[in-house]
Amino acid sequence: MKIAILAANGKAGEAILKEALNQGYEVTAIVRNKEYKNDKVKVIYKDILSLEKADLAGFDAVITAFAAWTPQTLPLHTTTLVHLADLLSGTNTRLLVVGGAGSLYVDDALTTMLVDTPEFPDEYKPVASAMKAGLIELRKRNDVKWTYLSPAAEFEPDAPKTGEYIIAEEKFTLNSKGESKISYADYAIAMVNELKNAKFIGKRFSVLEK
Repeated sequence: MKIAILAANGKAGEAILKEALNQGYEVTAIVRNKEYKNDKVKVIYKDILSLEKADLAGFDAVITAFAAWTPQTLPLHTTTLVHLADLLSGTNTRLLVVGGAGSLYVDDALTTMLVDTPEFPDEYKPVASAMKAGLIELRKRNDVKWTYLSPAAEFEPDAPKTGEYIIAEEKFTLNSKGESKISYADYAIAMVNELKNAKFIGKRFSVLEK
């Protein structure tokens, strides 16, 4: 399977790239930073919004690990997803998204998201709200084979790889210890396994540590 990983030079993108190579996928990294070097994969140097249909032709899946953090760039969480969905519209190429936990629901009726609860930390609300907006736009698309993978509330870049995780769906879930956390390494396994298993096309799911 041929896959492209956008923002492969970020922490999440790097973890997914490493796991995809470990599982035998043919990987292309798409990055904006021309200082990025990786002799294990083909590299395309392009901004996401500059990508054209031809750039993504021939891939079985495109994974975007794009993230933005400043007030000026937060809307890119939506505009990049819309752009990628437009490029892949009507094709068999899957679009998999590294999402956020803030858009997970806290009630059985799936009406209230974590980001909209009083307990949600104020400092994370702008990013969580921007990622929520991107998911809302993605849900409008039935012309793209999209999958949105939310991590646990604590998304830990340096936590050890265990090779195990719990799959949850739309609802914010705690493990038996009352925790919601996942390492980048285990999240990457879940993402690459979804490439293989294709259980959540047109859906969002989430993962957390056992």
